[in-house]
Amino acid sequence: MNDEPFAGIFKESNIFAQRDVLSPHYIPEHLLFRDAQINEIVKAVTPTLRGERGRNLFIYGKTGTGKTSCIKHVIAKIKELSEVRARISYINCRIYNSRYRVLNKITSDHMPLYAKRGYGIIDIYERIINWIEEDGKILIVVLDEIDSVKDLDDLIYTLSRANSDIKSGGVAIVGISNNVGFKEDLDPRSRSTLYEKELVFPPYNSTELSTILKERSERGFKKERIDAAALNLAAAIAANESGDARLALMIISKAGEIAEAKGAEKVTQDFVREASKEAEDEMAYQLVNTLPEHQKLIVYAIALLSLQGSRYKKLTEGSDTYIFSGEVYSKYSGISESMHREPKSSRWYRKYITDLEMQGLIQTYESGKGIRGHTKLIKLAYPPEKIKSTIEKALFKDNEGGEGGAVQDR
Repeated sequence: MNDEPFAGIFKESNIFAQRDVLSPHYIPEHLLFRDAQINEIVKAVTPTLRGERGRNLFIYGKTGTGKTSCIKHVIAKIKELSEVRARISYINCRIYNSRYRVLNKITSDHMPLYAKRGYGIIDIYERIINWIEEDGKILIVVLDEIDSVKDLDDLIYTLSRANSDIKSGGVAIVGISNNVGFKEDLDPRSRSTLYEKELVFPPYNSTELSTILKERSERGFKKERIDAAALNLAAAIAANESGDARLALMIISKAGEIAEAKGAEKVTQDFVREASKEAEDEMAYQLVNTLPEHQKLIVYAIALLSLQGSRYKKLTEGSDTYIFSGEVYSKYSGISESMHREPKSSRWYRKYITDLEMQGLIQTYESGKGIRGHTKLIKLAYPPEKIKSTIEKALFKDNEGGEGGAVQDR
């Protein structure tokens, strides 16, 4: 066996001190610029901690605005308290993406022996109710990326209506989503069971991101191994994209890896520029793969039209292609039908466009002079080739026909 690839594997890094501190998943003791949001979360869950039935809380915001970090921070602090009459289940709905899986995760968190017995959903539900009633506790169910749940109507209805079946105690929901309008997709009977408070997380600005990166880099990098100018550039790039702290951290982490691979003594702006291209591609991949199916199809339609060019030449200047919203809807409808999916109505389409812009995948503009009528112009925020390839891998890998398994272009 050739040991050369493993040479130096245990050698101490010349650039990094604590690489994990630069990870988007690392939660610092103090979350900068999120005191107001943390206070609002605490205020919302305080009644449940006392054993009262509180309101449900729904948290919204773009990717990388600190939603998950703040809720995990609050959960950790709650677990340090004594005499709390609430129990918490944090559930990543990208993994536990059905009502059965969510309910089974709750039993796994609090009744692990019962969860392993393979009971059906009714038995699990009744066991959760009985467990809550044992001492009148409140169960707080935190559903991160809640709109990833396939049968979300059933889950919301089940958890909300549980309070009608519980004689002593209750259930409170904390939902987290990038999509501020996801509740509009719910059936009216599910929406009617919700009595909720809403909290929106704003994107970070460039100054805030610079401060966050400076604090993380002081622990993540060895002393004087990254330029202040490099940190400011990474912050500016991330702020310009969408105010995403995860992107900013990913950029400086990748820049450190590039600098180390090249034997450099310091992370400079050049390494940040190189890293930003890789990080943006990776973020685009992550964003696209979290989208519901019809939003993926809309982005796919925009990518195809961007590559083909708009029918309206005046909307294409240099490398930027602006597309009429009506063109996108027509292309999306054709793709949906070719996949034997019923296209969403134009009303839902307009809502999805708003959601996609909020997540930083597209940019929209209102048409100005020189274009008849009043319409919305759409521009993809990432390279269309990359987006097209990503969606084809995610959606069409099992389909026959078309290059790369893609649907036939219509």
